[in-house]
Amino acid sequence: MSLLGGVRPPIAVLSALLVALAAVTALGLGRVGHDRIPEAVLTSQQQFAEDGAIAMRASVDESVTDLHRAAGLFSSGAPVPADAVLDKVGSVYQKWRGTAVIEIGSGKLLAARGENLPLATIDRGKLSEKGGLGPRMVRLANGETRLLSFALLSWDGRPQQLLVASRSLRVPGISLGRFRTIAVLDSTGAILSRGGSRESEQDLDDPQRKAAKRADGQLRAFARTAAEKARQHPLKAREPGSGGFPGVSGSLTGGASNGERAAAGYATLAPAQPGESTVAGGLGLTVVTMVDVAEDPSRGADPLFGVAAAGALLAVGAAVVALLLGLVQRPLLRLFLESRRLAGGDRQRPVSVPAYGEAARVGHALERLRRQLLGAPQGTSGPATPWRLRRIGARGLTAACAVLLLAWSAPLALSLNHADAKTVIPQQIVNDQRERTDTLADRVRRALDEGHTDLVSVASLIGDRTSPEQMATVLERTLQEHPRYASLYLLGADGKVLARAGGTPHHPAGKAPGTRAVTVLNEGGKEPVVAGYAEVPGRKGAAVAGEFRVDFFNSLLKRPGLGEVRVVDDKRRTLGGNTGYRAFEKLPSERIDTLVQGTGARAGASLRPGALLDRDGSNVQIAAAAPFNGGGVAKSLNWTVVSWKPAEGLAIPEYTVQNHTVLAGLLGLTAAAACLGWLHIVVARPLRTLAAQAEALADGDRRTVLYPRHHDEVGAVVRSLELIRQELQEQRKRDSAPLAGRN
Repeated sequence: MSLLGGVRPPIAVLSALLVALAAVTALGLGRVGHDRIPEAVLTSQQQFAEDGAIAMRASVDESVTDLHRAAGLFSSGAPVPADAVLDKVGSVYQKWRGTAVIEIGSGKLLAARGENLPLATIDRGKLSEKGGLGPRMVRLANGETRLLSFALLSWDGRPQQLLVASRSLRVPGISLGRFRTIAVLDSTGAILSRGGSRESEQDLDDPQRKAAKRADGQLRAFARTAAEKARQHPLKAREPGSGGFPGVSGSLTGGASNGERAAAGYATLAPAQPGESTVAGGLGLTVVTMVDVAEDPSRGADPLFGVAAAGALLAVGAAVVALLLGLVQRPLLRLFLESRRLAGGDRQRPVSVPAYGEAARVGHALERLRRQLLGAPQGTSGPATPWRLRRIGARGLTAACAVLLLAWSAPLALSLNHADAKTVIPQQIVNDQRERTDTLADRVRRALDEGHTDLVSVASLIGDRTSPEQMATVLERTLQEHPRYASLYLLGADGKVLARAGGTPHHPAGKAPGTRAVTVLNEGGKEPVVAGYAEVPGRKGAAVAGEFRVDFFNSLLKRPGLGEVRVVDDKRRTLGGNTGYRAFEKLPSERIDTLVQGTGARAGASLRPGALLDRDGSNVQIAAAAPFNGGGVAKSLNWTVVSWKPAEGLAIPEYTVQNHTVLAGLLGLTAAAACLGWLHIVVARPLRTLAAQAEALADGDRRTVLYPRHHDEVGAVVRSLELIRQELQEQRKRDSAPLAGRN
């Protein structure tokens, strides 16, 4: 018999699959949703921490790059006094808490601005070693931690100087909402900085102080666990196939109090792409966020549904297998034995004829052939197969079994346990969508502000005596150091391009530089062009212009868990996005457009982000919009970042139960289609052909050679019929030989 052929393997495999599916259904549907905090909420906390780590890494790297770039620009020109260096740096960049210039050889302090720096901790003798100018963390006398960055100031004929800048280790530009805490940890789990709702205990009553103390202890416990997990290799810490964040990240759950449970996310400061190395990535820092989430013990799947569905499947499966065993397998095996008996010469006992289908037709044909082998005339060999037996065959029986399995699978795949418009979406997920969108808006705004700051820095170095060749050198160096620009150029007061680096300028020819610091060019074109302008001192209306790459903005918007993200202007036209879009197109729905319009209305002194839960029939969608807020030149653009995503993709109990139910139904359909299709191909169709061949042979067709197509039960019956055909031919020859002799 063939390993995969015959009637037994399809039925055996179908039985095993149905039993396995019943077990999966009972266990899978009965265990969904019994966690007090939905998986989607924990995933959101992990993504929140990843946003903080990305913002922290970008801020530290940008700070170090700006310091080195400023020192390089000063060193390329004429010597400048230390006070002038710090004044210029302070006027262009407002990101450092303290700056200083010291003479490396003598250690003399030449100038200082802002807070006092712990200069005594700097080992000047190791600055020339590999990594000697890398940033380092120091602890101040008040217990706070600062990150010191260093850059060299070098002029011919003068002692080499060291430019030092300090910054705090707070996560910049993260919207925390009202009840979230964020902290930055070192590699040992010590909290270097923290912010959020639990930061201060002033003006609290006793219950609030107890809650704050509990939250502080919970945060420290999370910090120790997160620091331990952060020591893993990113590839080992990540679940297979998860991808996404290149560093180590995850979520944690803590203790419960007053119906709320602490949930946290953690993420290391990883580079933008796997395999890259950055200054911030080598500091061993981890960002942890914590928030109290309301528990909902009533949510979850009914375990009896899984048991009932599994029991129904076992009942249906038992009926299907019983039908296949009783009406297909056993009759076919009986035919196999009877045909082999006849071919072997045992013909005295009548053939045991099955009751229905092709097996009955073959059995009747075998009985007629038995009588013919015993010498009965061909015309009086017995009754023909009743027509009613022809109509019920293996093909119809297979279809009936398919209908039974479909009756179990189809409701699960199409209707049962399906979430509707009344599905409860955790408020924390809506809040996180709003706060993460606000963080993304701040990230885009800061990128524009930092880009404009770079232009101001370049413009301050281009004086009225700078040659076009020197201008081009400065622009080319800036373009190489900052990939955010597509092109950099110097515009004269008459709009003429005096020097440029990168792509072709889109500024209108012959038009004076724009009065707005940041604006959009090429409106109505195929691609929006965002450009920044910085006036050049002493050049009578000349300005340095920089055009930002669209891909740079789009890359800032690519954050998992936010769905589709768009940056729209004050007319709510699309300027950028994380997925495919058309430039200057409108938003996809009126509700989202109204949300963006509403967040643009002033509420007091600042704009506020907003979110909505849009229920349209069975489709539930979470949307959020955050206008540009805070300082900087980009705020005047009145842009808004908007995001939306379908709720059905969230790992909350209702949708998880729906997905598991649909999966069970689809698995049932797959098992039925595979096994019954297999049975039809290897048994039902060959058996139908066998019945026709057997009846033709019984009716007197002795010329058609019968040969088996498969080495299975049907093939064995065909081989026996061929032996019977050969014997009937020999019998006819023997019977005709005496007649020929008498003639």
